[in-house]
Amino acid sequence: MYYRRKIDDFLAHWKADPMHKPLIVKGARQIGKTESILHFAKANYENVVYINFALEKKFMQILEDGYDVESVIKNISLADPTLKFIPDQTILLFDEIQENPDVATTLKSFKTDGRYDVICSGSMPGINYKKIHSNSVGAKTDYEMYSMDFEEFLWAKGYTQEQIDSILVHMLENKPFNDNELSVFKRLFLDYCVLGGMPDVVKLYIETGSFSGTLEVQKQIRLDYEEDVRKYAESSDQTRIISIYRSIPAQLAKENKKFQYNKIEKNARSREYTGCIAWLVDAGVITECHCLQFPELPLKGNVEESKYKLYYPDTGLLISALDEEAQEDLRVNKNLGVYRGALYENFVAEAFVKQGLGLFYYKKENSTLEEDFFVRTQNDLIPVEVKSNRDQSKSLSALIKNKNYSDISYGIKLGDCNVGHTNDIFTFPYFCAFKIKEYLKKREQKA
Repeated sequence: MYYRRKIDDFLAHWKADPMHKPLIVKGARQIGKTESILHFAKANYENVVYINFALEKKFMQILEDGYDVESVIKNISLADPTLKFIPDQTILLFDEIQENPDVATTLKSFKTDGRYDVICSGSMPGINYKKIHSNSVGAKTDYEMYSMDFEEFLWAKGYTQEQIDSILVHMLENKPFNDNELSVFKRLFLDYCVLGGMPDVVKLYIETGSFSGTLEVQKQIRLDYEEDVRKYAESSDQTRIISIYRSIPAQLAKENKKFQYNKIEKNARSREYTGCIAWLVDAGVITECHCLQFPELPLKGNVEESKYKLYYPDTGLLISALDEEAQEDLRVNKNLGVYRGALYENFVAEAFVKQGLGLFYYKKENSTLEEDFFVRTQNDLIPVEVKSNRDQSKSLSALIKNKNYSDISYGIKLGDCNVGHTNDIFTFPYFCAFKIKEYLKKREQKA
């Protein structure tokens, strides 16, 4: 069974645009890229030519005679004479292009030719995507895909768009959920946190109606990510890259979640590891949250390069990496608080990234003033606090009241609570995090 994904709407709009360019769908391994692209292609084209460079080595030589469309099609046909190329009715799908990144050079020719639509996809570890990008500047459209977000999970569970949109209505109207609504959405959210959004994990959970077997699938995905490191990274960096990836759960469990190299290896130096972090970010298997120098706009020109937090872009994979005792508690009791709120913080980071929001935080030296995340609208900077308990939001209140921070007029707190509003702080349950971007947009439109 195919589960609806957000890329479905993007692909429909892409095809409907008469000026559309060849498309590259990038993202981590096993997030559902191939399944979604094939589902779209079969439903919208009379003729689909699918080439997987990882599984079908006979297609590795299709560029032997050059990058022009005629030469490429000729060599594809030589490798498999059963494939057809019908102008204006054919889509070419080049999958696992990290195995043959020079294929991206053909996109300029396909764009100019215009007879065939082209979609490329694959996991993009490290240097491979940089090479693909440089070979196809101006001739492609990029789409970054992630594992399923909470909304896609709710679709898979059979919830209607009206039911899902009711969450946003509650947020915009500052209307608390009734006890039944709150209970149902909290239960679904906790299930989603433990599972994450990897399609194979979600499908197994829905088909069996239990968590049985999901942990084994998650662990295998993490092992596959590490295997990609050994396959694609420079040999001198492989051990460091894997060490960083494995250290993130323990780093997030600290009170100070700033990433520290000495937690990996004594006397480790940042310059030895910086490129390794970039490799993991490029591969889509970690996300980086930048520390602001000051809680003010602009954001991107206002970061301390040496300070950052690292998260997993799928909280289910993070949970699968915890010790067995924590696993047991989480899967049986859904007690996410056992990890000092790190799991909720990771979930919010994941939700923000999947909405296209940047990740930024603030921690003032020699002070208790710190904030978990910041998001922005056209005119405002909004601090976002993630609470694993019911303590007061002292830093959030201090930022709002401080006249030196003129970009901040209100804040958001996400916690184990209901919808509420007190002293310019808007409070939402954790599960509302996936609607924050839409909430801010509609709130600004109303202002």
